[in-house]
Amino acid sequence: MLSYLTRLTGRDREEFYDDHLAHFLTFNAGAANAGGFMAFQRYTSHMTGIASASADALAIGEWQLFLAGLIAIIAFVSGAAFSAILINWGRRKNLHSQFAVPLLLESLLLAVFGFLGDWMQQFHAFYFPATALLLCFIMGLQNAMITKMSGARIRTTHITGMVTDIGIEIGKSLYWNRDPAYSTEHHVRGDRKKIRLLMNFVALFFLGGLAGGIGYNWSGFIATLFLATLLFLLAIMPVLQDIIRSNR
Repeated sequence: MLSYLTRLTGRDREEFYDDHLAHFLTFNAGAANAGGFMAFQRYTSHMTGIASASADALAIGEWQLFLAGLIAIIAFVSGAAFSAILINWGRRKNLHSQFAVPLLLESLLLAVFGFLGDWMQQFHAFYFPATALLLCFIMGLQNAMITKMSGARIRTTHITGMVTDIGIEIGKSLYWNRDPAYSTEHHVRGDRKKIRLLMNFVALFFLGGLAGGIGYNWSGFIATLFLATLLFLLAIMPVLQDIIRSNR
């Protein structure tokens, strides 16, 4: 188990571990997204929706809503940028934890959100923007990490691209290769393994959303600590490796 956790978020990557890690992170994104909606009626991983809502707000002169959406997008971009900085710094230092550090930071931020969420609600003017910015930053942080780790093959915080790719592969699978002039090597074939993988991601995002919604309704912000613990366990082994190595 310890070896598996080390390889899951460690420096030396294989497609197998990228795919396994993406399963955990897709569930996490679905849960955090649903919890954010329960907390303040906004989805924080869905930049397409936020951008559309901002454009609509600007069109009807709702300047506050427009600025709120713009700041949310900036927070997501900032999270992605900070993740890239951490990863590139870790790569320059040749750290085992170059990909684990952004996850560990995400874990700590979710823990802060879980512990302080109820207390923050008393500050109405501060609560909603702070919560939205924190969750958007977290989603950007995670999405950039798995994007860089997998060479842009996988993203976990939204499913539009996943559903599109499923449709493409289904279309390729249904394509009739009837032209005898084409050799079999030029036949169009769907990637069934990719379809299964992407369908798993979509299902896990849905299940994460279900778990996040139920968890928030049942216990409030403290439910976020489950996600924080999950990410901490995923990230801690490569970090400990670097700590041990630095103390030798």
